[in-house]
Formats: sequence, C-alpha cells, structure tokens
Amino acid sequence: MAQISLRIEDDVKKRAEEACADIGLSLSAAINIYLKKLGSEKRIPFEVSADPFYSQENMARLRKSVAQMESTGGTVHEVNLDD
Repeated sequence: MAQISLRIEDDVKKRAEEACADIGLSLSAAINIYLKKLGSEKRIPFEVSADPFYSQENMARLRKSVAQMESTGGTVHEVNLDD
C-alpha cells in the first residue's frame, strides 16, 4: 500500500475529520474514496469554481475603497470572520 504525505491547515483537517465522523468514515477512507473516483472518472468528482470575492473586478473595487479610506485618515485592519 502507498502512503501519501500532505500539508493542510489545521482547521481544514479538523472540519474534514468532524464531517467524516458524522457520516461514519475516517478521513483516510474519505480521501481513498475521492482518489478512487478521481482515478476511475478522470475528473474531480465535484464542482470546482472560483470564489467571486477574488474576482479582478471585486479586488479592484476593494483596492479603490482602501485607498479612499486611507486618504481620508481611516485605517484598514484584518478581521477574522471564522470567530
């Protein structure tokens, strides 16, 4: 049997393990299911799309808003929405 080593964010792993536990699977079993589907169907077995937040149009709008805010004396700081 082959072994794969990969790095993922701690919170991503935790949420994936919780989801797997809820449906009665180990994370290893879920990854094996994914890889078997990928190998047999030669495609990612779910829809993959870009997050519209990161579109060029939205990023330009955000940069403009930040510049406007900073030019009027405002400040910009990051907010963690996961809390």
